[in-house]
Amino acid sequence: MEGRLSNGERVFPMGHAPVGRLIYDEKGNMSVITARAERSFMSTIDKVSAPLEEKGEALDSFEAYFGTYTINKAEKVITHHPESSLFPNQVGTLQERFYLFEGNRLELSTPPMEYAGNRGIGVLVWERL
Repeated sequence: MEGRLSNGERVFPMGHAPVGRLIYDEKGNMSVITARAERSFMSTIDKVSAPLEEKGEALDSFEAYFGTYTINKAEKVITHHPESSLFPNQVGTLQERFYLFEGNRLELSTPPMEYAGNRGIGVLVWERL
């Protein structure tokens, strides 16, 4: 997972070696989970009473949503339609991704968007298991 910003900077919001799963089924359902490979443990096993700083760190190091998807083969765009998400603002939105297959790999890239005060694209590379 990499952010390529318009100023030439590259950012890695989930670190240089994130982990995750992307699942599509033949009925049009999908789910995605990405996380930093190294995540800090919270100071308690009760996430409800964990300190806000620890909750923020947990949120920043994990991304997940599920829903349905549609494909536009002519434009090589897959659109995710999140029904629920760790980031509630994604629910009901259209998450467009340009796709490219290379062997066992699937590269998904976003249209240009705002990220940390800059414009850029997000690029995720998935490998088939």
